[in-house]
Amino acid sequence: MKSFVRFAATSLICMGPSLSFAQSNGPVTRAQVLSELIAVEKAGFEPGMGNGPDFPGNLQAAEARVAAQNRLTEHPNANHLVGQPPAQQ
Repeated sequence: MKSFVRFAATSLICMGPSLSFAQSNGPVTRAQVLSELIAVEKAGFEPGMGNGPDFPGNLQAAEARVAAQNRLTEHPNANHLVGQPPAQQ
């Protein structure tokens, strides 16, 4: 019994750091989900196509395009971040 208590205590101590990596962004609102869905739809994703074999790849590609567009919006002179040569000045 003593070894079980020691094992349980060791397990809990080891789990502590792994639990600290959980998301701490807080809950996502309905408006945020809708906004993200609209953004990936504008990037070419079609949610009505169902769970076809291309589903995960299509969604990931659309999310990558949205992320690239967001980086470009945040840093207008950083075209090289989305695969374009830097702007000449």
